[in-house]
Amino acid sequence: MTLNLADVELPDGRHLDHYLIRQRPVALATTVNEAGEALLLWRHRFITDSWGWELAAGVVEHGEDLEAAAAREMLEETGWRPGPLRHLLTVEPSNGFTDSRHHVYWSTTAEYVGHPEDDFESERREWVPLSTAPTLIERGEIRSANAVAALLLLHHMHHR
Repeated sequence: MTLNLADVELPDGRHLDHYLIRQRPVALATTVNEAGEALLLWRHRFITDSWGWELAAGVVEHGEDLEAAAAREMLEETGWRPGPLRHLLTVEPSNGFTDSRHHVYWSTTAEYVGHPEDDFESERREWVPLSTAPTLIERGEIRSANAVAALLLLHHMHHR
């Protein structure tokens, strides 16, 4: 991550100083099983001091393929290895401050490999019905912008 101060020229010719954060891409993954449940993590975010459901996610390492990074993160954080991944969406959750792009992948199958290597990153990992996503978002139990976008799209795709 790098923090920069940019001299921004507005369309009317005025200038302003604006902070921007340069970040590596983030890759996320989940699986939606035959029962219509998505594999999610219940975790605490210390910056906002909030708890919520999220998708397994992490920074893409230099030279790493986005899809491979998503699969690696899901395995490390949940203990489940996803089946063949498909790109779901790419979002820019805070494009007024950072160039970070979040690439979300999903699969329809996963294999349980064992207890997650990075179990410290979440309190629990559960299969959560997609049908509950809108209610969980409304109640504030899903707050992360990338998870909100991904789960609403997956909900729409599975409940047409």
